[in-house]
Amino acid sequence: MCYDGAMSQLVALITGANGEIGRTLLERLAAEGRYRLVTLDLTPLPERHRHLCQESYAGNILDRYLLDQLAAHHEIEVVFHLAALLSTRGERDPELAHQINVEGTLHLLRVAQQQTQRLGRAVRFIFPSSIAVYGLPDLHTKALAGRVKEHEHTVPVTMYGCNKLYCEHLGRYFSTHYHATGHQSQAPRVDFRALRFPGLISSDTVPSGGTSDFGPEMLHHAAQGRPYTCFVGPSATIPFMAMPDAVRALMLLLDAPREGLTAPSYNLGAFSLSAEAIAERVLRAFPEGRITYQPDPMRARIVDSWPEDVDDARARADWGWSPLYGVDRAFDEYLVPAVRRRYTK
Repeated sequence: MCYDGAMSQLVALITGANGEIGRTLLERLAAEGRYRLVTLDLTPLPERHRHLCQESYAGNILDRYLLDQLAAHHEIEVVFHLAALLSTRGERDPELAHQINVEGTLHLLRVAQQQTQRLGRAVRFIFPSSIAVYGLPDLHTKALAGRVKEHEHTVPVTMYGCNKLYCEHLGRYFSTHYHATGHQSQAPRVDFRALRFPGLISSDTVPSGGTSDFGPEMLHHAAQGRPYTCFVGPSATIPFMAMPDAVRALMLLLDAPREGLTAPSYNLGAFSLSAEAIAERVLRAFPEGRITYQPDPMRARIVDSWPEDVDDARARADWGWSPLYGVDRAFDEYLVPAVRRRYTK
C-alpha cells in the first residue's frame, strides 16, 4: 500500500504508468501523498516504482472486465489517462491505434462516469492530448500560422491526431451532454480536462519512438557517443517542453477550480526549436556526438504538419500556466546534467 492513511483516502488511477509521463507523474503524486495510487499498464511497473502504489495492474485498456474489476475495488477520485499508441506506430496500424486510443478512452470514460454516480460528485478525468490534433497543409501555411490557437487548423494528418481530437470531443460530451435527455439528466457528470502537449523531452526515460522524439533521441545518442541519423530535416520546427513542466501542468490543471475553466482542451507552450538548433545545443554539450540528417518521408511529413508554436494564452489566463523551463534552463539545468550522469555511471 502506498500510504498508512485511512482506507477512505480516495484513489488516483494512472493508465500508461510505465510511459515517459507516467513514471514522473507517479513519483510526483506519491511524494505529495494526497491519493492512494493505482496504476494500469500493459507491462508491470519496475520494482522501484511498484512500492509507490496501492495496486499495480498489468493489463489491456481494452479489457472491460479488468476495468470493471478495478472500479469495483477502488473509489476513484481522479483519472490520469496516459495510455496511448503513439503517432508513428499508429500510422503502421491505424485500426489498432483507433482501438487503443479511442475505444480504450471510451471504456475509461464509462468507468469514470460510473464512479461519478457512485461517489455523487464529478470524477476528474485528466487527458493528455497532443499537438498532433493540428494539421497544417504545407510549410508556407505553417510559417504564416505562427502561434496556433486551440480552434485553428484542427485537421490532423495522422490516426493518432484524429484519435486525440475525437477523444477531446468524447470528453466534452461526457462532461456536458452525457444522458442529457434521459432520466439521469440531472446526475453529476465526469469533469473532463485535456491539455495538448508539445514534444516532450525527458532526462529520465529513453525515447519510445514518438514522432517528436528526434529531439530527445539526439540528446541520448550523443551522450552515449553514438551517431544519430535524424528522421527530419534540419529546419523542421515544433514546440517542445521539459518533462518536469509537463507533469507540473497536469497537476495545475487537476487543481484548477472548475468554474474558472473556459474550454475542455488547452494548448501548452514552453519553447520552440528546429532540429538544427537542438543539434547545436546537444553537440555543444557532447562534442563527441555525431548528428546527420536523413528525413523519413512519412515522419517528416507529420512533423511538418504540426505548428511551429502554439498560443497558450487561454491556459495562462484560466489556470495560471507558465513554464518554469525555457530553452536555456531546460538544456543547461535539467537535460544535459541529468543525461550526462545517466550515461557516466
